[in-house]
Amino acid sequence: MTPARPTTPPDPRPDPDPRPDADVRAVFARAAAEVVPGPLPLAAVRRAGRARRRRRTTALSAGSVLAVATAVAAVVVLTPVLPSPQAGGPARVAVPPAVVPTSSPPVRTSATPRPPAPTPVRTVASGERVDAGKGWRVWLTAAGKHWTGPDGYENTRSVTDGNVDLGAPGVSHQSEGGPKGAFHSGLYYGTRSAGRVELRNAEGRTAVATLLELPGRPGWGVWYAHTGPGMGEVATVLYDRAGKVLSELPLLRGATGPDRHGGASGGRPRPVG
Repeated sequence: MTPARPTTPPDPRPDPDPRPDADVRAVFARAAAEVVPGPLPLAAVRRAGRARRRRRTTALSAGSVLAVATAVAAVVVLTPVLPSPQAGGPARVAVPPAVVPTSSPPVRTSATPRPPAPTPVRTVASGERVDAGKGWRVWLTAAGKHWTGPDGYENTRSVTDGNVDLGAPGVSHQSEGGPKGAFHSGLYYGTRSAGRVELRNAEGRTAVATLLELPGRPGWGVWYAHTGPGMGEVATVLYDRAGKVLSELPLLRGATGPDRHGGASGGRPRPVG
């Protein structure tokens, strides 16, 4: 005998709503319909719009002013050019703008002449014959200066006969020659810092002498120089090694002339400074 099949109990849960989304939408629609919207803030919106327009206008105005200033500056630095000449008239040339000085012009002063450079002093032994050129020879001894010319005649200038004051700066001058030129020589004394003996004529032409001294710097020495034709009268100037004038003799003819020095035979040399 076949057993009976048990009966399945019915499902106690009811069937779900086939359209739940439709009910949710209906609920939200009813809630939205009950909301009353507030008034639109038109005045505040207008104020904000006006403020934005004012800011934009201000920025555009500042940019325009800057552009105009730049253009004006560029026009100022340009060189002005005259308009084109009329037909038939002469062509005009562009004129640069006038320059206004911003400071006073410098004051010109006369240039200070440079002092003459010192001449090296040659030290020679007593009695040493020095070839002075063109047949002339010069030598020194404790008694003074000695020289001889092309004719062989010997001359002497003493520093011990009392006619030379070795205690003060001075210079003497002897010259022998003719129209073709002259030989000049002399003593310088009263200083141990002799730097230069110079001959100068009225036109400013100069001749620099050679300086000789005995060993030990006795405080005196001998100078000699040659001048060519046309030199004429010359002045004799003694400088120290710093370029200061120690003594000066006025102009003397370039040909054979007297012995001039700080003693009885020629008058006192004119010390300077």
